[in-house]
Amino acid sequence: MSIGSAARIDAHQHVWRLARGDYGWLTPALAPIYRDFTLQDLRPLAATTGVSGTVLVQAAPTEAETRFMLETAHASDGLVRGVVGWVDFEARDAPDRLAALAADRLLKGVRPMLHEIADPAWILRPAIAPALRAMAALGLRFDALVKPPQLAHLPGLIERHPDLALIVDHGAKPEIAAQGWQPWADDIARVAAFPHVRCKLSGLVTEDGPHWRVDRLRRYVDHLVACFGPDRLVWGSDWPVVTLRASYVQWVATADALLAGLTPPERTKIFASNAIGFYGL
Repeated sequence: MSIGSAARIDAHQHVWRLARGDYGWLTPALAPIYRDFTLQDLRPLAATTGVSGTVLVQAAPTEAETRFMLETAHASDGLVRGVVGWVDFEARDAPDRLAALAADRLLKGVRPMLHEIADPAWILRPAIAPALRAMAALGLRFDALVKPPQLAHLPGLIERHPDLALIVDHGAKPEIAAQGWQPWADDIARVAAFPHVRCKLSGLVTEDGPHWRVDRLRRYVDHLVACFGPDRLVWGSDWPVVTLRASYVQWVATADALLAGLTPPERTKIFASNAIGFYGL
């Protein structure tokens, strides 16, 4: 598969409008992405790279942003096929809030911003369990936005909630720029040992820093392929965050190069079919 040769699904992209005021992490220090990003910015990039559909993922810890994303998705003429939103997992009425949001057919999943929570084992707190059970009952997918400290606690989450469909975002953000390998490598393998868990091949360029190189990413991507196999890896761009390091087209070409050793059917799974199956697009 080469750029533009077949339809792809981008399973991880964002839009935001700064005036909404709930993107606490997005500051002027991130100058290249400190502006509004809309689907109109994405459409020409998608057309160039053969992306026919996307999953729009939360970038703010508010239900208001989730509703904003759902409105955006419904007005996208089919480009956005699903939304991964946010809810306050600690709220006593979290199950009811999830049910209300899930009434919209385009809500496919929910994610808390685990990598920004001080307690790396936060997701295992008893107060969170009712929301997780509600997600499973509603058929919502759990996007695990984690770094290595939180990754170590995902097996506990999976064991407690075996019916929860779970996907690890950005390969769990290994410390590529520092050539960090352990404990990430062993911990991601432990998570992959649960056969229903998926992993997103996204966000890795950002983790390698401003002088990223394809050959430095290869070790990590090869490990993810070895752990999850082509049936459980899902490609995404993490646009526009990816543009801190590389263009959309560069990341697509890089992913193509890193997966060139797979068969065409295996690449099609990673670039499209797996996202469609996991999110029910």
